[in-house]
Amino acid sequence: MRHRHWLSLGCLTALLSPLPAAAQSHVSINGLVDVGIYRGFDGTAQAGTIQRSNLAIAGWEDLGGGLKATFRLSARFDIDTGRMEDQGSKPFWHDESTVGLQGGFGHLRMGRALSAMWSQDWKFDPWANFNRISSPAWYQWHYLTPTDRYSNNGAAEYGRMANGLFYDSPTFGGFTLHLSASPERTEAPLTLRREGRGYSASLNYDSDSLSGMLAFERNGSGDRDTFAAAKYRFGAAAVMAAWDYSRVAQTALSAKAVTLGATYQVGATTLKAGYGRQTMQEQTNHFYSLGADYALSKRSTLYASIGRKSYEYGVDSGTSFGVGMAHAF
Repeated sequence: MRHRHWLSLGCLTALLSPLPAAAQSHVSINGLVDVGIYRGFDGTAQAGTIQRSNLAIAGWEDLGGGLKATFRLSARFDIDTGRMEDQGSKPFWHDESTVGLQGGFGHLRMGRALSAMWSQDWKFDPWANFNRISSPAWYQWHYLTPTDRYSNNGAAEYGRMANGLFYDSPTFGGFTLHLSASPERTEAPLTLRREGRGYSASLNYDSDSLSGMLAFERNGSGDRDTFAAAKYRFGAAAVMAAWDYSRVAQTALSAKAVTLGATYQVGATTLKAGYGRQTMQEQTNHFYSLGADYALSKRSTLYASIGRKSYEYGVDSGTSFGVGMAHAF
C-alpha cells in the first residue's frame, strides 16, 4: 500500500508541475467575394467580377523573443464561372505565396508577392487600384513596366514578383521602407536568354491627415518606373494625387500619367471621383470616373461605378458603367 501511495503522489506531482508553454499560433481564412453587372468600354454587357475576388489562407506562430513565423497563400478567382483568374496562364497561388519571419527588425518574406511599389500604391486611388470600370490607376499607372514580362507562362505580370525577397521595415516617425528583389535572373522564353534581376523600393509616410509615397521599380528586362503620390484627409473627405513615369529599356517608348482622386463620406455612403491624364509619345489619353459605395455592414458593400475613356486617336475610347456587391470575410 505504501508503494501505491508514493506512486500516486508522484503521478499527482508530475501533473501539477509546470509544463513548457505551448507556442501560440493563429491561422485565418479571409478574402473578398465580388460580383456585378456592367457594360464594358466596348459596349458589351457582362456579368462577373468588377473588383476581383480572392481567397487567402494566412497565419503566424509565436517563436518567442518577439519573433514570429508567418505565411500567406492567396488565390484570385472569377466568381461568375468559379474558375481561377486567367486559368491556364497564371499560377494557382497567383496573388501571393510567401513564408517569412517578423520581429522588431520588420517583416522579411520569401516567395511570390506584390513588389514594394505595387503593394503600397493602391492607397492613392479612390478605388484602391481595384476596379475595372472606374479606377484611373488600373488603366494608367505603370503602363509600360510590368514587374515581370514573362512570369505568367510567357505573358506579362503587372505587380507580382516571383522568386522574390520582400522586406517591410518598422515605422520610424511615420516613415516606413519597403523593398523587394529577386536573386534570379528573368527568363525570356521566346529568345531563350536570361535577362537581369528585378528590384523595387518604396518609401512611405503616414500620419492622421497626410500620406505620401515615393517609389522606384526596375524589372528584369531593364524597364524602369518612378512613382510619387500624396493624400490629404480632412473630416469626411480625402483628396489624392499621383504621378507615374514608365519607360521601356530597349526602345525610346515612355508614358507619363497624372491622376487625381477624391472621396467624401456621408453616413454609410462614400462618394468617389477620379481623373487621369496619360501622355505617351504624341498621344494624350484622358480618363474620367465617378462612383458610390454603400456599406450594408462593415464587410458587405453595394456599389455603382462609371468610367469614361477619351483617347486622342479614338481607339479604345468608350464609357463603362455597372453595379455590384462585394463581401469581405
